Amino acid sequence: MRWALVRVSLAVTTMVVLAFAVPLGLVIQEMARDRAFSNAERQAAAIGPTLSITTDRRQLERAVASTQAGAAGRMAVHVPASEETGGQDLEIGTRRATVKDLATTQRIGRATITDVTDGSALLQPTALSSGKIAVVEVYVPEDEVGNGVTTAWLVLAGVGVALVVGSVAVADRLGVRMVRPAQRLAGAAHDLGEGQLGARVPEEGPTELRSAAVAFNSMADQVVQLLANERELAADLSHRLRTPLTVLRLNAASLGIGPAADQTRAAVEQLEREVDTIIRTARDAKPQTQATGPGAGCDVSEVVRERMEFWSALAEDEGRKVRLAGVDRPVRIPVARPELAAALDALLGNVFRHTPEGTAFSLDVHNGDDAVIVLVSDAGPGIADPEAALTRGNSGARDGSTGLGLDIVRRVAESTGGDVRIGHSVLGGTEVRIWIGLGRAAQRPQGRLGHRTNRRRKGGSGNRRGAEA
Repeated sequence: MRWALVRVSLAVTTMVVLAFAVPLGLVIQEMARDRAFSNAERQAAAIGPTLSITTDRRQLERAVASTQAGAAGRMAVHVPASEETGGQDLEIGTRRATVKDLATTQRIGRATITDVTDGSALLQPTALSSGKIAVVEVYVPEDEVGNGVTTAWLVLAGVGVALVVGSVAVADRLGVRMVRPAQRLAGAAHDLGEGQLGARVPEEGPTELRSAAVAFNSMADQVVQLLANERELAADLSHRLRTPLTVLRLNAASLGIGPAADQTRAAVEQLEREVDTIIRTARDAKPQTQATGPGAGCDVSEVVRERMEFWSALAEDEGRKVRLAGVDRPVRIPVARPELAAALDALLGNVFRHTPEGTAFSLDVHNGDDAVIVLVSDAGPGIADPEAALTRGNSGARDGSTGLGLDIVRRVAESTGGDVRIGHSVLGGTEVRIWIGLGRAAQRPQGRLGHRTNRRRKGGSGNRRGAEA
């Protein structure tokens, strides 16, 4: 597309330049010719008054020498024979025109132009007092006829080349502006098709391509959210099977002894293992949420305000005081919008499920040079054993908890090189801290990052009160 646009621009500009430059050059050439012969006519007319008075050679020679053409040896005067000339033709200066051309000019009685060696000659007839016709010949060299024409053609050629080069440069820039967004869109679509769910494109370029980029990014966000919803649904449905499986296992234990009873108990145990496998598989599947393109990511302040607006209605019904801070300006993070919204919903849902009505909570956003920190704090009873809650959140093997809610939060943080930890809030309850890297933090040496993450996890990160499913 880019080179096609350049070729079209080159062809169109060249045709326009030729359409204007060639006729203009021809006009300039004709104007130079007219200027040269107009000057020759003025030189010839200067001899007219002298010829009308006298045909004396000496006076005519002085008159010819007084003109610019005569002084340069480019003027001649041809006087026909008469009594005043002693019955002989009088010729002053060097004749370049043929006798036939002189006779023709005398006969027709008007100025003519004839070709001579290395130029042209203007033949101007002038009436004498004797009634005969004298001819004034003014020689016009070829270079004078074309004086300034070559320069004019060079200027026109330079202007034409400049116009062509300029149009090609502009067309190339326009082509790049159109092609690059299209290439980025195609590359992101290919990456998304290869399974890189974080592929996004910058929303820039022409209006149509910006609209396509917005639609693509929205589609990619929807794909990520749909996949997350599918995994959560699979884990939730599998988790719901645990209660009837427990009843079935207890009933199988009371069947007594026998081949049928043993087969029933073995089948129940196998079914229970399969359900656990499904839950772990759904929980451990971690799609890519970190942005990979300039158009990816989201504004954490905007998402926080949006989710708090959703939860504020329930908070008002339960008489909870809510404090929101740090969301008064945009803060970009390399996380897909649906993933961040799901993480916030998981944490805020824990506050409502595991603290009494009327318990205050707050949500703060802190923007640093290399990371963004989101704090969800409450004034509830807190967590007695954050480390145990973390263990349950990691393994899903204690007290029947799968830790799916915290997995969503951890997945968001760890995809950027960050982590999650649980501590005590200034409100007196629990504080969940989400550390989200902004790029530089995610690129730090692995040893340092791993050490920091492990230390924070030892301090307590995990599922709120270890009771989330």
